[in-house]
Amino acid sequence: MTWVEIVVLIASGVLVGFINTLAGGGSIISLSILMFLGLPANVANGTNRIAILFQNIAAVGSFKQQKVLDHKKGFWLAIPAALGSIIGAWIAVDLNEEIIEKAIAVVMLIMMFVILYKPQQWLKGKKELQEKKVSAGQMILFFFIGIYGGFLHMGVGYALLAGIVLGAGYDLVKANAIKVLIILIWSPVILFVFIIHGQVNLYYGLILSVGNVLGALIASRLAVKKGARFVRWVIIVVILITAAQIFGLIDISSLLTFY
Repeated sequence: MTWVEIVVLIASGVLVGFINTLAGGGSIISLSILMFLGLPANVANGTNRIAILFQNIAAVGSFKQQKVLDHKKGFWLAIPAALGSIIGAWIAVDLNEEIIEKAIAVVMLIMMFVILYKPQQWLKGKKELQEKKVSAGQMILFFFIGIYGGFLHMGVGYALLAGIVLGAGYDLVKANAIKVLIILIWSPVILFVFIIHGQVNLYYGLILSVGNVLGALIASRLAVKKGARFVRWVIIVVILITAAQIFGLIDISSLLTFY
């Protein structure tokens, strides 16, 4: 591994950790980088899970320190999501993800219009929903979100945010805190599945993790400092860029081939 590859991995990791913590979809960058550096798509998918694990350890710690993390609700939502993620990870070992990528792009665009059309739902939260116990319907929803998260991860942050904001009544800042907790809980299980199938490059993953952790720490601090309105606009921008990549309007991979 050359020093240029190390710099590229760390620098891209910072951006990915920042985007994933505040919104989602940052993995489109890390997956592109890893594949550009020569990893097959399935190995890139597995290797990326190392960085995701460390990224969310850092983000959860930061949100907890800033007292915006609801552990109790987060753990209850994480249980079905983690179970679903196991199924998704086993599917990911062999399945091509192109069709699902396009489907998630459509969902992301719909979510963007919902955020723009009814912004107050995302900015202020609903106390009465936060105080309710997790319902069977929510557990089923998060189980299926977990399946997608185990399968690809890219864009799963939007599905989690939608479920946490619209279903559980949290604003975007507190929803992001719960989101990273859920992903942290399922990440070791998913990573294990990829490891036993030999689809993880440890060295690339650990170096990428350095950047992801830095990005996650910066993003979690900004989320609390700037508030839900700031997070909302970050999400909108990232959705537009990610959807444009998936539909072929731009090619992030080609923009990253600079050496």
